[in-house]
Amino acid sequence: MIRISDIIDKVFENNPNADVDIIDRAYIYSARVHEGQVRLSGEPYLSHPLEVAGILADMKLDAVSIAAGLLHDVVEDTHATPEEIEAMFGAEVAHIVSGVTKLSKVHTHSAQERHAESIRKMVLAMADDLRVILIKLADRLHNMRTLRFHKKEEKKREISQETLDIYASLASRLGIYWIKKELEDTSFMYVYPDEFRRIEGLVSKDKAERENYIETVKGMIREEMEKHGLRCEVLGRYKHFYSVHQKMISQNLEFEDVYDIIAFRIILDTKPRCYEALGVLHALWKPIDIKFKDYIGRPKPNMYQSLHTTVIGPYGERVEIQIRTHEMDRVAKSGIAAHWGYKEGKQVDENVREKFAWLQNLVENQANIDNPEEFLESVRIDLFPDEVYVYTPNGEIKSLVKGATPVDFAYLIHTEVGNQCVGAKVNGRMVPLKYELKTGDIVEVMTANNHSPSKDWLGFVKTVKARSRIRQWIRTQEKERSISLGREMCEKAFRKYRMNYSEVVKSDEMEKIVSDFGFKALDDLIANVGYGKITPLQVVRKLQRSGVGDEEDSILDKIIHRVRKKKPRTGVTVKGLDDILIRFGKCCQPVPGDAIIGYITQGHGVTVHRVNCVNAMQLSPERQIEVEWLQNSTETYPVRIYIHSHDRVGLLADLAANISKSGANILNVNSEIREDNTVDSVFTLAVKDTVHLNKVLTAIKKVRQITKVKRLDV
Repeated sequence: MIRISDIIDKVFENNPNADVDIIDRAYIYSARVHEGQVRLSGEPYLSHPLEVAGILADMKLDAVSIAAGLLHDVVEDTHATPEEIEAMFGAEVAHIVSGVTKLSKVHTHSAQERHAESIRKMVLAMADDLRVILIKLADRLHNMRTLRFHKKEEKKREISQETLDIYASLASRLGIYWIKKELEDTSFMYVYPDEFRRIEGLVSKDKAERENYIETVKGMIREEMEKHGLRCEVLGRYKHFYSVHQKMISQNLEFEDVYDIIAFRIILDTKPRCYEALGVLHALWKPIDIKFKDYIGRPKPNMYQSLHTTVIGPYGERVEIQIRTHEMDRVAKSGIAAHWGYKEGKQVDENVREKFAWLQNLVENQANIDNPEEFLESVRIDLFPDEVYVYTPNGEIKSLVKGATPVDFAYLIHTEVGNQCVGAKVNGRMVPLKYELKTGDIVEVMTANNHSPSKDWLGFVKTVKARSRIRQWIRTQEKERSISLGREMCEKAFRKYRMNYSEVVKSDEMEKIVSDFGFKALDDLIANVGYGKITPLQVVRKLQRSGVGDEEDSILDKIIHRVRKKKPRTGVTVKGLDDILIRFGKCCQPVPGDAIIGYITQGHGVTVHRVNCVNAMQLSPERQIEVEWLQNSTETYPVRIYIHSHDRVGLLADLAANISKSGANILNVNSEIREDNTVDSVFTLAVKDTVHLNKVLTAIKKVRQITKVKRLDV
């Protein structure tokens, strides 16, 4: 366990004038309030805040950040209060600790909603003070280092998947690549253990030979640079395991075909010398043009700068080489922390804040999203690192996520421009609205005053802002239509029971009924009648009882009463009930372990979809209902698997054998041989859950001549 004296030594090494008194006081306070608490590893709980503070010291952060790191869990896990923290350590430390603290004590409908709100709170806090996320990253990094002490495998996978989705992406966006790589590799080990061990074994297999290769190539580069008077440092490094895994999947490669498992880095004194070194390399070895990237002339949004080139190396193989200055290398390792300006109360440099404008976009976008699954999905999209740079007709540069369309561009300019978009020109030529923009494109949007967004746009827009604004418009329109329909239905029902609609809706009894149904305004009640979630007769009956509310409510109750009959268990419950008619969406075929959501369907009960199902995303959020998997279900579920392979004798027999060994049942097979002697196969298998599914996919990948395996969504 790291000691407080080690942390203080690091702080003084980074800043000899640092005020370490606040660190000492934070350590003593943290030790006192955490006394008696023990981590799953058996170590005293204090070991965790000490390790977090040590990571922050390694990042060369200021004394306030390190004090906040020592205190980051005290409000959540001890009797300490935010007011006490502020009184003892000041408003700055209290603000940071508050931003890091989870919302575990807030009462919400589900663990997922609570988790979404914790992430939302963190996003808001880190936009105000970036130190919040740096402490959160240090906290998550140490938790991942000790994740092996968790007993439940499912919990390990859940934490690791969240780390990949949120925290590794945040580290990348902030340019802190050493944390990103460690988080990815540790998470990879728990989410895909078989694949992790396979890649680990393949990398280790010829390690001695690769080490010799690294030294040989480094010597050749160094010698060539010295010939041209370029003093430099040359490094060779292995690509981290998760990166190799991602490349194999995204480019459909076998391990042997991943050429940049080893990459080289040349570090020089000045920017001009970087370009000189590039010329020397390209004279020595033939470059591959399409693989050259100039991140010095056009830095990444997280301030990363480097020249990337791939050449045909000394043995005829591809070699990836990065060229940068010492300062660029420092930024590449530390990201935002390398530019930190929190010294003696000074705020971070304004230019650095501009580099992280995406954080403000994240804050702006989240304000329009209530659904927790939709919010978490929006955060993942906003953290997606690849970007394209396009121009307005006036020459102003705009940054968008890779795959963005003219509709995304229109919403980036202004919500009204997006809503009224009818067409677009790219580089002076008309293009479809689903056209994917490329870096350097000049985009001009055409609008019409009476035009409105289309539901179809949700099928191709990529940015959170565009998606949330389109959904917002659709919800508004649907509500207006539902209010109109609901009013018409209520007027008809009221007439049947000799009630005057116009008079009744203004009465005190109606106000009470609106409240009894759980709504704040009459329009909300009428809209739900229009949606079909409440019947006009239910409203009439409550009125007849003079405002005395019964527990006879929504369409969900009607479904329950209609279908209470003996039937096989489905493995899913609706709000704690398991005797409701439930169907699974054929479009996405959810299995236990998938995040799921239910949609009320009149006359057909509840249909369960995966939360990222394209079809489900287009359904009305008003019909959403919370569903969850039953624990310890023995059911199996159909799932479709696509397999691409080279044709050979015995292929299907080998596939069937491996699938059978992994405990899955084959329900259906459809194979087609193509002219190039390859085979496209779609297997429908019965599996227990996502863990079982991953086991089956791993087994299939081991079959000889298989080139691609994936789960089909539709």
